[in-house]
Amino acid sequence: MMKFQRVIATATAGLCAGLMLAAAPAAAQKAKPPAQIKITNMRASPLTTFEIATTGDQSRLVAKLAKPLEPGKSTSIKLNKPSGCNYYVLARFGDDAESDGESMDLCKDRVIRLTE
Repeated sequence: MMKFQRVIATATAGLCAGLMLAAAPAAAQKAKPPAQIKITNMRASPLTTFEIATTGDQSRLVAKLAKPLEPGKSTSIKLNKPSGCNYYVLARFGDDAESDGESMDLCKDRVIRLTE
């Protein structure tokens, strides 16, 4: 079974917001997770499973893809009671490729592009 090698994330925040966070580290610590994130499947295979869970010993599922996402398509999923910025992201595809439970900062990365 082939492992999914990378989950690439890009922030959608504007340049001004990025500069403000770089200039004010205290503001970055107070960042809040988004209410939803956008997922884009850039792979040739359908995305069959996509889950976001909290980090830590007692991980809690905060978002899940409702139905498969076809190649080249995008969707948004709502986060259920998000807490903090760091989450585990798991992606599985129709060709049996999968991510390795990547850790992501969803306060910065609100758009996730899944690539080969």
